Amino acid sequence: MPDEILTFDFLHPQPLLIVISGPSGVGKDAVLESLKNRHLDFHFVVTCTTRPPRQNERQGIDYFFVSKEVFEEMIARGEFIEYAMVYDQYKGVPKSQIKQAIESGKDVIMRVDVQGAARIHALCPDAILIFLIPANTGEWLQRLQARQTETPENLELRLKTVHQELQRIPDFDYIVVNTQDCLEEAVDTIVAIITAEHHRGKSRKITL
Repeated sequence: MPDEILTFDFLHPQPLLIVISGPSGVGKDAVLESLKNRHLDFHFVVTCTTRPPRQNERQGIDYFFVSKEVFEEMIARGEFIEYAMVYDQYKGVPKSQIKQAIESGKDVIMRVDVQGAARIHALCPDAILIFLIPANTGEWLQRLQARQTETPENLELRLKTVHQELQRIPDFDYIVVNTQDCLEEAVDTIVAIITAEHHRGKSRKITL
């Protein structure tokens, strides 16, 4: 029997950066809300946006809602890890949130649009990219129409955009189908992906 007891550092994997993306209206916010309700030890990044809040959205919890002027001042100070103009409105991911959470050892989950996911991957190749898709485009259109926030012109623009975004699926690590009325199944799949990633033989290393 050896006198020295060995410890296995690989049993304490590095924190992960999980990027959830997909077309507008696919249910990214609903997926995040369900993950939060499971009380898992994740840090959920709160995105800044210049769009007005929808019904029941909370300042500082769902988004940081700011004016265009404030957002552009934050850009000038270099406060975003990535940002973009989406449908004439800014969205951006605060850099400090991610760094602080990673340093604390927590997995970080963030939602961004498809272009934002590509920029995050360029900055951090070991980020896990998950693409949410609806069961079909008819179901996706029904979700957008149910919001009652889209003009016919906006719906037409989003339909054109989604066809472009679907071409980016090969750039993602995982695809998760978020079928109407089957939200928890999609969330179960995402949790399983994260669990499996923590059991990789070679851990991902998040550097920003």
